[in-house]
Amino acid sequence: MSHLLLLLTKNNNTYRQLLAQKNLPSLQIASDDPQFITQADIWLAEPGLAKPLLPLSQSLQWMQSTFAGVDLLLAPKQKHDYQLTNIRGIFGPMMSEYVFGQLLSHIRQLPRYRAQQTAGVWQALPHATLVGKHLLILGTGSIGQHLASTAKHFGMRVSGVSRSGQPTPAFDAVYQVSELAHLVASADIMISVLPSTKDTRGLISASLLASLRPDAIIVNIGRGDVIDETALYQQLLLQPQQLAILDVFQRRC
Repeated sequence: MSHLLLLLTKNNNTYRQLLAQKNLPSLQIASDDPQFITQADIWLAEPGLAKPLLPLSQSLQWMQSTFAGVDLLLAPKQKHDYQLTNIRGIFGPMMSEYVFGQLLSHIRQLPRYRAQQTAGVWQALPHATLVGKHLLILGTGSIGQHLASTAKHFGMRVSGVSRSGQPTPAFDAVYQVSELAHLVASADIMISVLPSTKDTRGLISASLLASLRPDAIIVNIGRGDVIDETALYQQLLLQPQQLAILDVFQRRC
C-alpha cells in the first residue's frame, strides 16, 4: 500500500533529504502544490501550519507533529478524524541547556560583565551560586526529569509537582498540584514545564506569584497560558529583584 506524505514545516527540504536516505518505496512525498492538501493521507507538520489547512484535508489518516505541544490541534471545533502523534523524549537536553544557560548567566552577572568588557572597564561584581538552591519544577515528565538531573549536578534541592504526586527519578520529592501553594514560598527557582489543559491554564495566578520569595526566579518553558501574564507583570513591578525567564507566551507573535 502506498502513502502520500505532505510536509508542512519550515524545514521541508531537510525532511525530504532525510526521508530520501531511508529508501521508503511505498512513501511518496508530495510537492508544495495545494492540491496535495486534499490527497495526502500522512502529514508531517508543525501544528501552527497545519491548523488552518485541516478543513481542506480529505484523505488525512495520520499527522505526526514536529512539536511536543499539539494543543492548537485539539480545540473542540477542529477535525479529529485522524490519528495525531507528537514528539517526546528528545527535548530534555536542549531545554536543560537553555534553562541553565539562562540561570547561570543571571546569577554570575554575565550580562553586566559583558557590558564592562565592551566599555573597557573592570569591576568585580557580587554573584550567587546554584548550590543549595531549592528548585521547584511543575511537571515531572521527560523534560522535567532532565532538568532535575541537571540541577542535581549543581547541588540543588529539587522538588516536583505533578497530578499524581508519585515519586519520580532525580527529584528529592514530588507533590500533587493541590500542594503547590504551600511549596512556592520556599522555592528559589520555579520552572513550569506544564502543558495547556483546563486544569493548568492560569495555574500560576496572582496569589501564587505573591507567595514567591522576593528574589525568586520564574521560568516558563511549557505553555504560555499557564501563567497569568498580567499578574506576573504586576508582580515584577512590586518585586523588581525577581526575574522571569519566559520562552512561551499566551499570545503567539
